[in-house]
Amino acid sequence: MSNLDSAFSALADPTRRALLARLALGEASVMELAKPFEMTQPAISRHLKVLEGAGLIVRRVEGTRRPCRLAPGAIGEIDQWLGTLREALARNYDRLDDLLTTIRPSKRKPRR
Repeated sequence: MSNLDSAFSALADPTRRALLARLALGEASVMELAKPFEMTQPAISRHLKVLEGAGLIVRRVEGTRRPCRLAPGAIGEIDQWLGTLREALARNYDRLDDLLTTIRPSKRKPRR
């Protein structure tokens, strides 16, 4: 997957996120994926087309069935990008901790 923009755009829809969550359990046909939703099979197919276009899933043809599964490595690329952000955030918190340590007054109480 070379386009994070299309992946995040695809993930912006709760139905598509639910479809990915289901596919995390294993391969499924379009009809199996459509069962829990109150939408038509063509509507689910359109959602799957967006996920496929974003490189998040792959589909294959098996007669009249079109089983779907998570694309190998697709989530890994997103996780790698998020990991970069996590590291940057951790560094920011470390700098904040260092700053607070230097400006925190001593915990000793003055003697009278």
